Parts: sequence; structure tokens; C-alpha cells
Amino acid sequence: MKHRIICALALFALVLVLAFPVVAPAKPAPAAPANAAAAAAEKHHHIHDAIDALRSARSDLMQASHDFGGHREEAIRAIDASIHQLEVCLQYDR
Repeated sequence: MKHRIICALALFALVLVLAFPVVAPAKPAPAAPANAAAAAAEKHHHIHDAIDALRSARSDLMQASHDFGGHREEAIRAIDASIHQLEVCLQYDR
């Protein structure tokens, strides 16, 4: 009889534990940046990183001692066009 009561209580406790899972509080949102430029940079940091990388590649091409088999000028034009398109994308996000 004692064994049945203990088993019933254990089963009841198990049902309660499984029926009411513990909920962790939500993580607080990060503080908003002070200015709009910082907010935009944080919002699309990959685009800003890509623009920086393209500008660095353009600088390397401009300072190179050879023309990469005749492709340097075309590559610089393509980089300029890419930077322009990314900057236009960022303007439309505002």
C-alpha cells in the first residue's frame, strides 16, 4: 500500500514537471546606437564590410606594378560599379 502511494506521488510529480516546463526570461535587446550612421552600419555590417574590401582591392590594383594581363582597368571599373551599387542599396534602406 505504501509502495502504491509513493509510486502515485512520484508519477504525479513527474506529470507536473513535464506539464510546466521552465521558461527562461528573454534576452534584453541591445541598446540602440546613438546616431543614424552607426545604426545603418550595424544593420548592414556585411554590406559596409564589402564596400571596405572593394575599396582596398581597388587601391591594391591602382598601386600594382603590372596590369594583370590587361584586366586591371576593367577590374577597377567593375569595382567602382560594385561600390556604387552597394551605396545605392544602402540609400534605399533609409
